[in-house]
Amino acid sequence: MSGGLPDTGPSALTGHAAQAVERLTAAEASRSPCAPVRDLLGTDDIAGAYAVQKALIQARLATGRSVVGRKIGLTNPKVQAQLGVDQPDFGFLLDDMRCHEQDPIDHTRLLQPKVEAELAFVLKADLDHDGPITDGQVREAIDYAVPALEIVDSRVAGWDISIVDTVADNASSGLFVLGESRVPLDELDPVAVSMTLRRNGEQVSAGSGADCLGDPVTAVAWLATTARDYGDPLRAGEVILSGALGPMVPIEAGDEFVAELTGLGSVRAVFTGPAEGAS
Repeated sequence: MSGGLPDTGPSALTGHAAQAVERLTAAEASRSPCAPVRDLLGTDDIAGAYAVQKALIQARLATGRSVVGRKIGLTNPKVQAQLGVDQPDFGFLLDDMRCHEQDPIDHTRLLQPKVEAELAFVLKADLDHDGPITDGQVREAIDYAVPALEIVDSRVAGWDISIVDTVADNASSGLFVLGESRVPLDELDPVAVSMTLRRNGEQVSAGSGADCLGDPVTAVAWLATTARDYGDPLRAGEVILSGALGPMVPIEAGDEFVAELTGLGSVRAVFTGPAEGAS
């Protein structure tokens, strides 16, 4: 990724922010969820939480990972209600977070995962305009839409999160899967997309594009403006997960999820049990 992500690695933070980085890093390394970090950061310091997030991402980039996109979280009122927060947030997508439909996902990679179906967009142009970035500018920058499953996860025990906790924890990111179909926006109305999500053949979630901040493109405009203001504008080639179209659903080892999105087709993810996933 060009530009952005200035050096805010762990060594650049001090005090409570550094302690928050250490707590979340230890939870990830030990595969054992930790206490929330709002006791360290406070309940309202969203900018401080993004600084912690960026430090954690910078540390992963230092190990050879690369940024491939962003995710918008908490765009759906039902998901906000599930987690007790009242505003969207964003996180980074790294190359090792992408999974492929044909490859079973090892459930042991995750701590307490949930899945949600989304519209994803791939950009063909940077979104680094001055001023509030508009829906029209976003539409011009989108190359195509694709169906997606986001596997959200939390390093915080019991998903006991506030907005500060989830922001610091890279917006509770885990993994993601993209479907095969690619549809340009002149052939798709994102607001009208209807989604059904099935687990092992049974419907467990449903929604539409209108449930994502009223329009998934509007969600991306919010992300583009906010990410630019934090110093990391969206770049051509990035994958953007625009937000949940319906309530998120817990994942168990052995589950198969299939999401159908009208006008876009389907996307699938299968999770292995501990024995199957071991290599």
